Parts: sequence; structure tokens; C-alpha cells
Amino acid sequence: MITIGIECTAHTFGVGVFDGKKILADVRDVYRPEKGGIHPIEAKNHHDKVKEKVMTKATETAELSLDSIDLIAYSAGPGLPPCLKIGAELAAKLNKEESKPVVAVNHPVAHIEIGRFLTKCKDPIVIYVSGGNTQIIGYAAGRYRVFGETEDMAIGNAIDTFMREATENAGFGGPAMERQAEGGNYIELPYVVKGMDLSFSGILTSALMKWNKGKSSAGSASLLSDLCYSFQETCFSMLTEVTERALAHTGKKEILITGGVAASRRLNEMLRIMAEERGARLFSCPMEYSGDNGSMIAVAGHMQYVKKRKPDKKIDFRPRWRVDEIDVTWL
Repeated sequence: MITIGIECTAHTFGVGVFDGKKILADVRDVYRPEKGGIHPIEAKNHHDKVKEKVMTKATETAELSLDSIDLIAYSAGPGLPPCLKIGAELAAKLNKEESKPVVAVNHPVAHIEIGRFLTKCKDPIVIYVSGGNTQIIGYAAGRYRVFGETEDMAIGNAIDTFMREATENAGFGGPAMERQAEGGNYIELPYVVKGMDLSFSGILTSALMKWNKGKSSAGSASLLSDLCYSFQETCFSMLTEVTERALAHTGKKEILITGGVAASRRLNEMLRIMAEERGARLFSCPMEYSGDNGSMIAVAGHMQYVKKRKPDKKIDFRPRWRVDEIDVTWL
């Protein structure tokens, strides 16, 4: 069965093609604002502009025509409403033109499923970390349960915001922070873990205050390096602590890290050390598929459809659709 997946929740418009065993195509076009964060209407206009081009390139890469597709999957939420609307409209258009079934896919579930598919892990505690999400998730009693999550902003957003303010870098801040952190020394920042939940806004505020106070000094380059190092060490230690507690609570022996921040070498190192100490194993979604992409929507859509064979009658989107609201019938 050939599934085409449409990702359209935030900055990325992506189309992936999956045949049930391997990914045949993965094409994406990313909206990058000139300054500041994502502007929903600008992102929506970007997606509307590139959608046909991305779709055509994906089918050409897979060496398939649209009429050979068996299933249409699209990211129905959570996400930015204007962006989600573009994906839902495209899925509806394909459904009308090709008369193929459509399934709505939950974006966080898709991150989990492509990670499980590519790493072959079975029953992990999932660390889902991205620009818009920070959650510690595990499967229990028919659903993916959230054991801990951010109380305010996502870790990726916190990193991006700090790097944007400190360096005027309008791109994604994770790789830039990791480079700047090399050779840095620790400066104390708030460590905020509340039971199983986390908070990053206070860390961001403290780091920016320290930067704004010292950026005009002769040692500003060293200060930036120290703050980047400290930001990573603090936030990633918090994530590792909560993940370890989830492992202890559930008795699971696998950890899967997915989402855009999964590309961080330092976070992976911390989690690997913790996993080894607990007799668990760390799996990391390959960098190529850790960020938003259409292939993860295709993989997740395929999994949920082959089990029940029930397409969605209404093609719509849900901006606040939580991962723990989905009945996971395919496991």
C-alpha cells in the first residue's frame, strides 16, 4: 500500500511517500522568517506557494503518479491554524480528484512512529523535543500517555529565542548554540523541574538578562559561549532527570528521542549515560527525519489505517490536538 503524507503544522511544508516497508520520497520546503519567530500568515502563504512544487517533486522522486497512491495522510494538528488549513485543503483536493481514502494524523504521534519505525525500538519512553513541543511520553493502556511536559514554552523555542536575541540569527538556534557552547564554562541558571513537568521561560529570562548586562564588555564572546553552554547543560539535565523518573515509574527499558532538538549531540550524550546506568537503551531518530517532514505523516497514517481500514469522513484540523487523545489501535 502506497501512502502519501502531507506535513503542514508550522514552518515546514513536506510531502513523503511510504510503501509500508520503506520511504520512497521525502521532500520539504521550510519557511524561514527574515527576523523574529514564525508569523502564521506568512508561513501559510509560503506553504500555499510551494505545495504543488513539493508534491510534484515527491511523486517524481518516488517514480509514482498520484493515481497510484492508495492512501492520503495529513497532519491535522496540533499546530498553527493557518498552516494546518493548507494541509487539510490539499488532502481534501486529492481526495476529491483521486477518490482515495484520507486519514488525519496527530503530529506528535507521527514523530513517535517514524522514530520507532527507523530505530526498530518497541516500547520506549519518548522524549519529544522540538520548537513547539516538549513532552515525556510512554505507551500505556491503549494510548500514548504524557508523563511530563513543559508548563510554558518548548525547549526548542527557548533555544531559538535566546540565540535570536543574542546573535540576531533568524534561523533555528540549536546548531548555533551547540557550536557556541564549545569551550564554555558554567554560569548558574534557574533549574526548574516541578514533579514531572518543566519550565524554560525563567531560564530564558535569566540568560537574556545576563547577556544584556555583559554583552557590551570586552569579554562578550566568552560570555556568549558560557551562556550557551550553561543553557544546554541546565535544560538538558532537567530533561534527563524527568526521563529517568519516567523510566523508573514504568519499568521500560528503551528511550526514544525525537523532534528537532533530537539532533543535539549533548542531549543525546546525557541520555545515553543515564540509560546505560539504568540498564536501558537509547534510540535517537535519525537527524534526517527528526525534524518535521512528510514521511513521518505517511508512516503514521499507514500504521493507523492498515489496522482498522477506516478513513476519516470529515477532513478538518485540530490546532490543540494532544498526543494523549488518540486511541493507539495499531500497537
